[in-house]
Amino acid sequence: MAVVELRNVSKVYDNKLKVVSDVNLTINDKEFVVLVGPSGCGKSTTLRMIAGLEEITEGQIYIDDQLINDISPKERDIAMVFQNYALYPHMTVYENMAFGLKLRKFSKEDIKQRVNDAAKILDLEKYLDRKPKALSGGQRQRVAVGRAIVRKPKVFLFDEPLSNLDAKLRVQMRTEISKLHQKLEATMIYVTHDQTEAMTMGDRIVVMKDGIVNQVDTPMNLYNKPINQFVAGFIGSPAMNFLKGEVIKKDAIKLIVNKEIQLTIPSKFNSVLSKNLGKEITMGIRPEDISSTNDLNNVEFQKLKILVDVVEPMGNETFIYFNIDKKQFIVRVPSSNNYKAGEESDVFFNAGKAFYFDDEGNSLY
Repeated sequence: MAVVELRNVSKVYDNKLKVVSDVNLTINDKEFVVLVGPSGCGKSTTLRMIAGLEEITEGQIYIDDQLINDISPKERDIAMVFQNYALYPHMTVYENMAFGLKLRKFSKEDIKQRVNDAAKILDLEKYLDRKPKALSGGQRQRVAVGRAIVRKPKVFLFDEPLSNLDAKLRVQMRTEISKLHQKLEATMIYVTHDQTEAMTMGDRIVVMKDGIVNQVDTPMNLYNKPINQFVAGFIGSPAMNFLKGEVIKKDAIKLIVNKEIQLTIPSKFNSVLSKNLGKEITMGIRPEDISSTNDLNNVEFQKLKILVDVVEPMGNETFIYFNIDKKQFIVRVPSSNNYKAGEESDVFFNAGKAFYFDDEGNSLY
């Protein structure tokens, strides 16, 4: 397949709006890389520049050491799968998958072989004579993927391909695309705003905000070692909770949120937080690291009394919502817990698993 390299790539529109800023990124051969971030962060624009559908304002893009800035999309040897499928309604599944090959003057025998091979991989063999209107959303998306597969391109590009599907189909299709990557051993670049898709599919994830790459790493490193508060809050579902406070030292280093809430910071963070005495920092803590009990009497657990706002039973677990210092917090606890909306209760912060950020949102460790 191929190595894709972006060197100082930027995109500026005529109104001087800079939507992608100085992106440096290498996607390795056979790697599955996911670009993720909120709407308007520049991820789709970056993908479209790789495809040749958007002009590059600054920088260079290479595929296998070949500069492709001025090469037309059809000559870049890439295949793109769009959000809206883009199937021809008057053509059968077979004709949709074969259309691009016909334009490239492939022989009938070669076209038939490639379409049948792709249909077998995607379990579309019995649908080849149907037209798109006779297919479900998931089947249409598989046809769109099949149309890309028959090309046997160097690079596959996916632009939010699952966003039009219902929740159950999204789960099924992301599994199928992951399996497809393993079968084809292809270089794939995938854009999504859904961090669950990113975490479950990508070998590496590129987290973007406001056109800037914030962090590129494996899913678990992003989860366990976020470089800043934005990445920490974006990766993980439900999202990380954040709490601001001043760092002081009494008998131990504490985070003073207000008169009622003064959290003792575990000693393992002393070397980092002692440099921030008197400063305001932000503690980040994931919903799964706030517990309903402290059965093991862990000294890192900080007890807080809360007023329960909302209780959301999810089956095997329950989400509990409450406010601290006018900020909403969420806890995920076993479904056996008996929290009730409107009642006071206790929760325990595992401060040993918390994250700490400076006033600019950068990780302190």
